[in-house]
Amino acid sequence: MKTVVITGASTGIGRAAAEHLAGQGWSVFAGVRKHSDGEPLKQANSNITPIILDVAKPDQVKAAVQTVSKALDGKTLDGLVNNAGIANMGPLALQPMDEFEQHFEVNVFGLMRTTQAFLPLLGMDEARSGKKGRIVNITSVGGRLSAPFLGAYAATKHAVEAITDALRRELLIYGIDAIAIGPGSVKTPIWDKAEDMNKNQPYANSVWAKPIEQFADVMLKGGKEGLEPKVIGETIETALSDDSPKARYAPVPNKLTNWTIPKLLPKRMVDKAMAKRYGLEKKD
Repeated sequence: MKTVVITGASTGIGRAAAEHLAGQGWSVFAGVRKHSDGEPLKQANSNITPIILDVAKPDQVKAAVQTVSKALDGKTLDGLVNNAGIANMGPLALQPMDEFEQHFEVNVFGLMRTTQAFLPLLGMDEARSGKKGRIVNITSVGGRLSAPFLGAYAATKHAVEAITDALRRELLIYGIDAIAIGPGSVKTPIWDKAEDMNKNQPYANSVWAKPIEQFADVMLKGGKEGLEPKVIGETIETALSDDSPKARYAPVPNKLTNWTIPKLLPKRMVDKAMAKRYGLEKKD
């Protein structure tokens, strides 16, 4: 039975990936922050073992590694899926620094902390038997294409893209792969949080109040019409199992308009399109 650790498995992409892989016969260690979040996962499939794992807490990461190591009994871990992450909207000019820093603490430092801790299990410990494992980092369209009001989130995802490429090249010496998956809009509970924030906007007295409202409406609509989380779960399975996996997967709805064209256009042209769409043109 193949084994995988998934962080941020309570809801959304992480939970969908845990349930999908467990359904395909994988033994899944599902990282959750509360015991109550683990119960539905255990009930969903007996192949899922919830583990308490807040990636921002070194003691929990260390304990999770010990739990998984004991279960592996000298064998290698087949996969680590770094999915845990946060996203809060706000203009960079006003977003509180502690909120900005928290994005990095979870999305970047937490990812690196977890990756370094599990690398011996993935095959850096040559005493372990079995095939070398793979790291799958969940990034985002925002990891390559920054949107207004998600600058903190996009900055962390740009960092994760770079980390993934560097890891993949450095870990060639061990035969451990590192793969990025950058989804577009996915139907997850993160959109409920965005809707709550839009109703209680902390930037209501700023010049960005109306543009944030327009941006949130577009994002909410995109989220509700986005990909099913199971699609990302299937992509994760491909990244973990394919004999010749891509270095990066981009499951994006309406890919031509949401990914391909914006990536090909000059940045200034994209600036103008976003300014018009979200009401960000300079007032005369």
